Amino acid sequence: MKITSIKQQVHRQDRYAISIDGKYAFSFGESELLNNGLRLGQELSAEEVSRLKDTAQLDKLYDRALSYIALRQRSRWELEQYFKRKKSPTPLIELILNKLSVNGYLDDQKFAQAWVNNRHLLKPISHRQLIQELRQKHVPSEIIDQVLAQDETDETEVLKELVAKKRRQTRYRDDLKLMQYLSRQGYNYGDIKEAIQKKSEN
Repeated sequence: MKITSIKQQVHRQDRYAISIDGKYAFSFGESELLNNGLRLGQELSAEEVSRLKDTAQLDKLYDRALSYIALRQRSRWELEQYFKRKKSPTPLIELILNKLSVNGYLDDQKFAQAWVNNRHLLKPISHRQLIQELRQKHVPSEIIDQVLAQDETDETEVLKELVAKKRRQTRYRDDLKLMQYLSRQGYNYGDIKEAIQKKSEN
């Protein structure tokens, strides 16, 4: 078996299509192409072609993972679910997740920290709601506890700002409706009552 063509792909110029005996066999990214030292005219055994096809499949899935992560950081569970939806082989999923972790692209600690920081930037949010959101991403409890312990946000001040903001809306000038809304956001009853009372006194 002989490599008869190594061509840069039209739509993905960082990937190369490899043909063997005149037929497309598999594709590689630039780094994997160099790692395997493939060249035109190279003779390959059936075993080598089989190994290269397995490597190419892993390389393609890894490339997909990087593209998925590029949209935003992901938890390990999110990426695992992504590959399961794509019906990727389970052994390859584990290999990819481990490779991403080793290369620093997949880290639940960094993911949780980024999630907390971004959520604070978007709007006032309670620790209870952050815990719920991170649990939905299957971030381990010990990581959630550690990240939130390092969060210096004053929840009392956040709640005060949220009460002031919502009071400007006609529907939330009613104390009961405002309390119900804040409760759904994860704040406890005592803190809500105190924040509303202080706002009314000002």
